[in-house]
Amino acid sequence: MTGAPAPAGVSPGHGGLDGATARRRYVTVSFLFWLPTGMSIATGVLLYTERGMGLAAIAGFYAVHSLTAAAMELPTGGLSDVIGRRPVLAIAGLLNLTAFTLIGLGAAGWAIALGMGLMGLARALSSGPAEAWYVDTVHAHAGPDADLRTGLARGSSATSAALALGTVLGGGLPWLLGLAPGLGEWLADTTGGLVIPLSVPALLGALVEGVFVLYVLSALPEPPRPRTTLRRVVGGVPEAIAAGLRLGARDALIRRILLTASAAGAALAALELLTPGRAAALMGTAESGALVFAGLACAGYLCHALGGQLAPLVARFTGNSERAVLTSLGFTVLGLTLLGLTTHSMSPLATTVAVTGYGLVYLGLGAAGPNENDLLHRRVDASGRATALSVQSLSLQLVAAGAGLGAGALPPGPLPWLLAATAVLAGALLWVRRAAPAKTPTRPDTAAGGPVAAPVPAGPLHDTAPEEIRPHARPT
Repeated sequence: MTGAPAPAGVSPGHGGLDGATARRRYVTVSFLFWLPTGMSIATGVLLYTERGMGLAAIAGFYAVHSLTAAAMELPTGGLSDVIGRRPVLAIAGLLNLTAFTLIGLGAAGWAIALGMGLMGLARALSSGPAEAWYVDTVHAHAGPDADLRTGLARGSSATSAALALGTVLGGGLPWLLGLAPGLGEWLADTTGGLVIPLSVPALLGALVEGVFVLYVLSALPEPPRPRTTLRRVVGGVPEAIAAGLRLGARDALIRRILLTASAAGAALAALELLTPGRAAALMGTAESGALVFAGLACAGYLCHALGGQLAPLVARFTGNSERAVLTSLGFTVLGLTLLGLTTHSMSPLATTVAVTGYGLVYLGLGAAGPNENDLLHRRVDASGRATALSVQSLSLQLVAAGAGLGAGALPPGPLPWLLAATAVLAGALLWVRRAAPAKTPTRPDTAAGGPVAAPVPAGPLHDTAPEEIRPHARPT
């Protein structure tokens, strides 16, 4: 029996979802995916240290994550464009569930490295499909000129809120467990040393990932893709990869966006690797350091969310989105410089300056990201949107891996911070020159595996969940 026709403007292939419903589901998916990550951020470096790992080994774990994510970004981005957003997101959730379990229970270096590798693969799988699903659904409901600002801004805020809440929970749990006399020792004795207070947040994160998978499978409808076989999937992914690699080569604006993402990777590598140790040194114990770092990370993500909400205002104040990116990255450079200049002092004044610098880094990245991603979305069509986002994430991951290894090998002090500031400054200077006039739009090929880039004039700012907020190092 034939069902009733869908209302005008509503795509039955997307479950008949209107824009408001799609927005709520996108926000929920963003929150659920990043909450477990936030829960592990505060304890990541400190957990590995407690397991007996040195800073160089920890940097190596982060490099495993970053290099795995970088190697798989384009293949998995293309996979999403070939077989659909929902199955790829579900697979990412299952991989993260396994990764958090390994990291929470792993006392050996190989187990931690394997968990970080699986998390890198999950990161690559998840870097584009949810946002692509939301944009596709809104376009199917209201057309290609539909306003994306509200949904993408709320998705960005949900990501920030999940990371902020998660870091508070993750940092507070070990501290609370430490208040109960003998509880930490009981956990370790009962589990043969596999579970300690610092590993509890990662194990709870694995449970949340299970909820994420169930929600994705039940709440993200999408139109059926053409019937395909494994051979066609394997054949379609290389074409999507080739299309992704052509993005930066043929479009100067996209090339600047990718290089800016690389600069953000250097900044995040320094923050994630070096800040937890500074917090622990300030407080004297790992558990207290985790709690302090949790509060600091929470404040950082709230600054990022604030920056995202201020992005349109910054663009209006500076005159256009390119100058907004330049101005925003200037705050990130200032923040990293302040962190570098205060490494040798733990006085109240130096600590206040360092905390201010930490907030400025995230505020600047938060204000720059929506301007960059709006330009990116205006440059690609639906057949390659997830691939384009994967190329952006690839740029961040490659530099983050190298920057993390470099920061771990350098002696403690201002040098790692100042090198990260220099990298971001180089990325900011790319936006000094105004973009060339937009090219004549080309007719997009909406078939999967078709051309990815369709240059069009840049339109109004659309807030988005930028790559820069997403921690590259799985705890990450």
